[in-house]
Formats: sequence, C-alpha cells, structure tokens
Amino acid sequence: MATSTLAPAVPEAARSHPRGLYTLFFTEMWERFSYYGMRALLVLFLVDRVRGGFGLDDKVATAIYGLYTASAYLATLPGGWIADRILGAQRSIWYGGIIIACGHLTMAFNRVETFYLGLMLIVFGTGLLKPNISAIVGDLYPEGGVRRDAGFTLFYMGINLGAALGPIICGALAQHVHWRAGFGAAGVGMILGLVQFHFTKRHLHGAGLKAPTIEPLSGRTKTILLGVAALWVVFLGLLFAGVIHLDPPTLARWLRNFLYFAALVYFASVFIFGRLESDEKRRVGLIILLFVAATIFWAGFEQVGSSFNLFAERYTNRNLFGNILPAAAFQSLGPIFIISLAPIAAAVWLRLARFNLSIPTKFGLGLVILALGFVVMAVAAKLAVGHLVGPSWLVATYFIHTVGELCLSPVGLSSVTKLSPKRLVGQMMGVWFLAASLGNLLAGLLAGEMKFDQAAQMSGQFLRIGILPACAGLALIIFARPIRRYLADVK
Repeated sequence: MATSTLAPAVPEAARSHPRGLYTLFFTEMWERFSYYGMRALLVLFLVDRVRGGFGLDDKVATAIYGLYTASAYLATLPGGWIADRILGAQRSIWYGGIIIACGHLTMAFNRVETFYLGLMLIVFGTGLLKPNISAIVGDLYPEGGVRRDAGFTLFYMGINLGAALGPIICGALAQHVHWRAGFGAAGVGMILGLVQFHFTKRHLHGAGLKAPTIEPLSGRTKTILLGVAALWVVFLGLLFAGVIHLDPPTLARWLRNFLYFAALVYFASVFIFGRLESDEKRRVGLIILLFVAATIFWAGFEQVGSSFNLFAERYTNRNLFGNILPAAAFQSLGPIFIISLAPIAAAVWLRLARFNLSIPTKFGLGLVILALGFVVMAVAAKLAVGHLVGPSWLVATYFIHTVGELCLSPVGLSSVTKLSPKRLVGQMMGVWFLAASLGNLLAGLLAGEMKFDQAAQMSGQFLRIGILPACAGLALIIFARPIRRYLADVK
C-alpha cells in the first residue's frame, strides 16, 4: 500500500479528537461494503445461465475474477503516487469514491460493455481511495505510539464490518430481486460513504488536504502521463468497438508473467544498484522470502471468491429455516471471524511472546493452517458426490483460513516496515502489496483449472492446491532457526 512519505503538520485538536477517525472509519466501511459486496457476486454472475448472467464457463469467469482483484491491488501503487504528487490524500479519496460509485452503478446496466467498463472504473477508484485513506489515519497520529495503534485497530474493524455486511446485503438483493440490484446496492453503499465523508471531513483538521510533495511536475512527467492516458482511452475505445478481443485466461497468464518479471527485476536492482550494506542485504533477502510465502498464501486464501464461491452455489445445502441463503453470503464469514478472533489472536501472541517465535515461524504456521483448510474442503468435495453437503464445511474452512490470515497478514505488514532499509520503506510496502496482487491473480488461474461440474475430481484438486502452502510452511518452520542465526548480527 502506497502511503504519504511526508506527513503534514496536524494540529493538536486533530490528534486529541476522535471524530476524524470516525470519518475515515465510516468512509472505509462503506467502500469495503461496496467492494466485497460486488466481489461476492462477480463469479456467480459471470457463470449464471438462467437468471440473466453472462453464461461464461468457469475458467473464463475465474480468470476475470483474478484479473479484477489483482488489478485493484496494483492500482494502489499509482494511486499513492498521485496523492503524494498531485491531489493530496483527501481529494484522492473523494475522486476515488466517485469513480467507484460510477463503476458500480455502470455495472447495474444490462450491457456487456458497461459491465466491464464498471470493473475498470472500480479498479481505478480503489487505487485512489484505498491507500490514501490509510495514510490519513497515520497522519492523524504523527506522535505514533499506542494511540496510533488503537486508531488503526478501530479503522481495521471498520474495514471488516463493511466486508461482512456487503456480501450479505448485495447477495440477498441479487438472489431475491436481480443481479443488477446487487451491483446497484454496492454503488449506493459507496455513495453513502461519499456523503458522510463530505459532511464530516472537517474533523480531519487538514490531514491529507495537500499533496506532501509540493514540487511541480516536470514537463516530461506531464507528457508521459498524458500519453499514458491517451493510449488507455484509445485501447478502451478499440476494445468496446470490438476491434480488440481479449481472452481472459490468456491475459491473466500474461499479467502473471509480467508480475513475476517485475518482482525479479526490482529485487535484483535493489541488490545491484541499491548500495545496500551487508546487514541490509540480509534483511532484504528475508523480505524476498516473505514475498514468496505471502504470494503462495494469498493464492490459496483468495479461493474465497472463486472456487469456494462456486462450491457454495452448487454443492452446499443453503436451506436455512426454510429460506435459501445466498451463496455470496458465505464470504461474510471471513470478516466476521476476523472481528471475533482479532482480540483473541492478540492475547495469544502476547502469551507466546516468551517463546520468541521468529517471523519465518509465524509465516510457516499461517501457511500450514491454510493447507489444513484445503484438507477440509477436500473431504467436503468427496462427500458432495451425488448430494449436497452441509454449510458447516465451508464455515470450518473459513474459520481455519482466518486463523491462518491472523498468523501471516499482520505480521507481514509489521515485518516489512521493520526489515526494510529506511530509504526504501515506501517501495517495499508497494512490493508487499504486489505479492497480494500476484496471489489474487494466481488464485483465479488455479480456480480455473478445477472441474466444478465433477465433484469427484474436486477433492483431489483442493488437496493439490493445499500441497504448496503446506510444504512452504513446513520448510519455513524447519529452517526458522538457521534463518534467525543468519540474521543474528543484523542491527
């Protein structure tokens, strides 16, 4: 996530008053409501052949899902740069929210062209809003310390509250009214977030109002930006005119290879041209290891919106007290478990502090726990041959995966900031989100290889997805002590 590198001065009133934090809490809550609400419907709508969906095959639908979620993470990199150099964080949030709302409402029209245009708008808007709203949370607490940690904790709860409500509400509207009603509800959610942000942003007391980098853009930079924008407009025009035809699985594979290459080139350039000292090289080496582990983790974890979603739709008994529960509603389980388990996880980590668990050990535990979730899904798929299985299998899987996420995700964010050379912290955080982007893309490609019309084969396929995180996790746990000794003299 790209953030402001130079925090503006914030008056004492802003640091001592919680209203600014609540402004950001509810804005992010509604943004996550819209994002997760629409994301929960995406694959189900694309494969639907009965109720007005596109009727695509599973491989194409899951590739589109992977491209969309990966692009949303990638867009945070230019989004952070635009805020730092041109708009400032507040205006980036405002314009990003408008673009997101337009994207969701555009998807509510019954046309193929407007649907994909809506996805692109949501990606652009998310890139502007997501990194910069987190940056302002940090700007409200320039003194750091416990109060800043508490502020981010509350903000994180807002993220998960919106992520929990979105799939339930949008999923219910999509199932009982129409798909377009679900997409439209996501847009309405973002509009509500924009309205409350507009009327309460005064409580931010100027935090994020101006771009921290005040030097004007050079003529060369302006020319490059205009050229990129013009090329993008031409590309979209040719795409919607039918001159260019894209195959989503092929495009996903191209993007996967590009992200592999980009990560390799970046880390190589840091080692070769970064003027790193010996202890900094060791730290960056560990970051590379964590990057690979995080990519593997997200490739499995993000089956939530693709293969798990289709399993919920086709092989799960969703009859709840005489009513059919929307398949999309299962995607609320992860955020609900996060809200419920986060305080417990914090207490557990404090109790385990005396064991001084290393970063690789915590990552390894997260990966092994993730693999256990796929064992549960493999058993569920085996039982689903010939009849529907109970929802408890998905509930158990989401619970297990949430525990794995709590082992890896917060530790990863904290570790990258601590391990990165001071002059490269911003870049390394961007690379950390590159791992999330690559993992999301791989998740869509992995889901596309599954045979969702053959439950007997799905059991083995779920197990195969779990093999790599299991092996990677065990390797990290086994070699945690040698890694710690290797880093022992790093200051």
